[in-house]
Order: sequence, then C-alpha cells, then structure tokens
Amino acid sequence: MVVEEPNSGENVEKSDSGTAVAEPPKIFTVEILHMIKDAQQQHGLRHGDYQRYRGYCTRRIRRLRKALKYPQGDKRHFKRRDVTLAHLTGKKADERFIHIPLISAERAWAYAMQLKQEANTELRKRFHLINKLRRACFYALQLQELCNTEAFDARTKLECEAYVAWMHGTLHFELQLWDSAGEHLKRAQVVYENLAKALPEDDQELYRAKVNEFTPNLRYCAYNISGGASGGKIDEILELRAQGVLENLDVLVSQTKTESSEGLQTIDWRGRKVTVRPEKVRLFLLSTQELDKSLAKTAKLDAKIELIERILMDCKDAIQAVRDEIKQDPKLRSLTTGQTVSGVQYLLAYLSYIRHSRTLQRNLCLVDQAKLNFDDPNQKQATQAQGDGKRVRPQDLARLYEIILQNVTEMQQITGMEEDAQYQNEVANLALTFKAFRCYYIALTLIDMKKWKEAVALYERASNYANESLKGKPCAEFQLQSDLKKMVSTIDGSKFSAHAYSVLEDDNSEDATGVSTKAQKTSKPLYERLSQYKEDQSLHTRAPNVFKLTPDMEPIPCKPLFFDLAMNYVELPSLEDKLESPGKKGASITGFVKGFLGWGGGGNK
Repeated sequence: MVVEEPNSGENVEKSDSGTAVAEPPKIFTVEILHMIKDAQQQHGLRHGDYQRYRGYCTRRIRRLRKALKYPQGDKRHFKRRDVTLAHLTGKKADERFIHIPLISAERAWAYAMQLKQEANTELRKRFHLINKLRRACFYALQLQELCNTEAFDARTKLECEAYVAWMHGTLHFELQLWDSAGEHLKRAQVVYENLAKALPEDDQELYRAKVNEFTPNLRYCAYNISGGASGGKIDEILELRAQGVLENLDVLVSQTKTESSEGLQTIDWRGRKVTVRPEKVRLFLLSTQELDKSLAKTAKLDAKIELIERILMDCKDAIQAVRDEIKQDPKLRSLTTGQTVSGVQYLLAYLSYIRHSRTLQRNLCLVDQAKLNFDDPNQKQATQAQGDGKRVRPQDLARLYEIILQNVTEMQQITGMEEDAQYQNEVANLALTFKAFRCYYIALTLIDMKKWKEAVALYERASNYANESLKGKPCAEFQLQSDLKKMVSTIDGSKFSAHAYSVLEDDNSEDATGVSTKAQKTSKPLYERLSQYKEDQSLHTRAPNVFKLTPDMEPIPCKPLFFDLAMNYVELPSLEDKLESPGKKGASITGFVKGFLGWGGGGNK
C-alpha cells in the first residue's frame, strides 16, 4: 500500500502533463493585402520609387530575423534557414514568422519593377527582371504552403491564394504567356471580389481597388489571345496605352494596322480626293479613324487628353514625312498665288488641319477639366465645382481661351487654304465663338476686382460676339451653339446685375464722402462749409464750432526795399559864384602873416 501511493501520485502528474500538451493550437489571421498596401504607400510606392521600397523590405527582414532570433548563419558564414510549420505551431508559435516569406516576395517583386523601369534604356536588364519575378513566385509558394495549414484561418488562406495568383500572373504577363497570365489574374480577381463581398463595408474599398487594377492587364491578355487582327479591338488597345499599361504598344499597333492600311489609298476632304503614298501617313490616318471611338468610350478627361496627345505625336511624324517628300520634288517647294494646290501640298494642308483641330479638341478638354473646379457666380443654382483639385479662377479660363484663339488663328493661316472662302468663314465663325467665351470670363475677372462698369462693357461685347456667331454658319466639327445660347441667356441677367452693383457703388462712395465730411466737423468751422448741408449736433451745444475767433496766421509778402537810382541822372547847379576871387585871396594871406607876427593887431590899442 505504501508503494502504490506514490505510483498513484505519479499517474496523476502524468495525466496533468498530458492535458497541458493537448492545448488547442493558435490560429492566426494575417491581412496580407492590407499589410503590403500600407507598407507600399508609406515607403516609396506612392511616388513610384521601387528602390526605396526594396530597401525597406530588406531592413524589415533583417529586423524580423533578429527579433525572432532566427538568423541565416553568422557574420562569416551563410546558412539558409527557411520558415517551417514548426515555427507557427506549439508554445513558441509567433505570427511574425509568416511575415518573412511575404516580405521576401515583396522585395523580389519591387526589384523586378525597378528593373522594368530601367529596361527602357538597357534591354539586358529584362532578363534580370524575369529572374526576380521567378524568385518572388518562389517565396509566394512558400507563403501559400504555410498558410494552407490549420494554423491560419479561412480569410488568410483566401488572401494568400489571391496573392500567389497575382504574382504568377505578373510573371507570365512579362513572359508573354497570355493564356496562363489571364487565368492567374482572373483567379486573383475572383478571389478578391468574393473577399470584398464577405467583409464589412469599411474593408471593401481596398479590395475593390485591387480588383480594378487587374482589368487593363486582363483586357490586353484577351486581345493577344484573340490574335489582335479584329479592327474592333484597336480602340481598346489605344485606351490601354493612355493608361500607361503597355510599353511596346506603338510596335504592336503598327503591326496590327499594317494589314488594314493597304486599303487606305486616298482621302476625301472638302470635296477633293488626294492619294496617300507615305506609309506613316496611312497608319496615322487609320489611327485617327479609331480615335473618335476610343474617346466616346473613355469617360475620364485625363484619359481623353492622353489619347489626343499621343495622336498629336503621330501627326507630327506624318507631317514630317510629307514635308520630306515635298523637298525631294523641286516643283512642289514653292506655291505662287493663284496656282492650283498640288495633291501632296493639299495632303500637307489636311494633316495640318488635323493637328490644329486635335490640339483644339485637347484644349477644350482642358477647359472642361478646369470647369470642374470652377465656381461660376452667375450660376448659383447650377452644379458647382465638383473636382478635388485647386480652385480655378476666371482668369485661368480666360487664358485657356486665349490659347485656343491662337490655335484658331493658325488654322486660318494653313498653307493652301487661304482662297477657300467657305473654310475661312467657318474658322472665322469659330473664332467669334471663342472670343465670346473669353470676354465672358474676363468680365468675371473684373467682377472679382469690383470693376462693375468695365464688366458691363465686356458682358455687352461677349453678347455681341455670341449673337454674331449664332447668325453665321457653325463649324461641323465643333458644335458649340448650345453653349453659346446658354451663355447669352446668362449674360442678359448678369449684365443688369453688374450695372446695379455699379450704381450701388456710386451711392456708397457718396455716403463715404459724407461720412468723411461729418468726421471733420470738429476741425472745420461752419463758415467754411456753408455750401454743404450736413447735420451737426455740435451747433446746438454751448460751444458751437461756427467761427474761429483767433484767425490763423497767414503768410504775407515782406516790406519791399527801395533803391535811389535817380541820383545818377540828376544835374547839379554850378557853384562857381560861391568861390573867392584871386585878389582877395592874396590880401588874406598878408593879413594872415601879419596876424601871425603880431603886426597890426588891434588888441594892443
């Protein structure tokens, strides 16, 4: 009995230790997309700096391995140590271990994107890019292998599956394996869509934005899978180029259009047919035919502007090709007045017209974009500024219309179109339209400066331009009649409003003058302002300011100095009769001697 008691105690201890080992395993939740998006936005990818983000990933991995005490060798020797399932289960399980393969995949992907930017000038770096994407896929598969265990919940498994599919889709997209790239990207898109539906509304925005990122690549994969020979897909490819998805799109588009360019041998413009011989011009004219369809399908103004600017670059090359052909023929170098325009010169005029008209279309898109951030004081009931950018001032819109008018002036000066009266009338009518809009926004600028009279004058001028333009024949390519009518109706009310403000300003100026006079009543007595009637309460007091008893000292001229200048012209009388005769002069001398010697003195008698 004594021996059995300790045995029974030992059994109890073993049972207690067995229950301690059988603790439930920890289940981790890793929000992969949220974590990497935050890291990307905070460490360089907001500005497209992949090198900075790669450096952050390197430092992050070093800190993780140091904190988890899981280094790869020592200072002298390297020994590879991957994360295993044992680090995520048991008593010492730590969620940070799963961050090591995730950040490693992000580092390799960031390096690949950095090389993609540099591969535009150094083509050999594309091979390095592919290797880094393969390395990123390797770490992504390690991550998936660990996340598919019981140590992670269902959300983490789904996010890991979508991440791995996206990484493989990116690799196959760069390898131009369109079928597999489309499958992987579509799988990632579907997983993120399902996650967005299952999560609360606060977390759905991030996943929906990620879903939208896959759309351009999926469309391009579908285009390449279909062979790219159908003409209906070209407008989608042009729109993809505006979004900056493709690098070698110019080569692909030219290859696709070469088959269709053979049928475009002549053009018909303003009742005249011209043969098109340069290959660049044919490809460009084919692009312009598809541009309008792409613009109709594109809703964003930024994408439209990008599409038009790319077409303008192609137009520049086409014009240069025609000019080179003209230089080769000496007969076509000069065009005299009255001479019939040759076919090549007419083609050059047509291309110049396309360049100016597309530039005008681009500038009108800039005007529409600026109006989104503009508050029109004359349209308070209409929809006000909807954009999130900097507020636009009326002088900014006036400057845009000034640029448009310069463009219209260049359209009037196209070589070979000077004698086309119908063309000149249409362009002149278009110039009147834009002059009306320019005057309108200059009037709004003057209203902000409180110059009401000048604003009324410009309103009147804008109305005259608009009415004159409405009477003329409009341009078929630019239909602005509805905007003109709307502006005329707005001016009719705004003109009288500005005039009313002008009258009120005159009244206020008079009141301000009266206030200033009233303010000077203490220093200006009543006798000095008898011609002005102003109520002065100080006149009813004991000391009214009627007259200043002590007059102010006034400056007066000093007393003049008089000089006797007549003395020089006075004739003095003669004084000879007052002088003594010579006889009397001698006697006087004798008498003087006698008196001096004592002779004949009468005092001795």
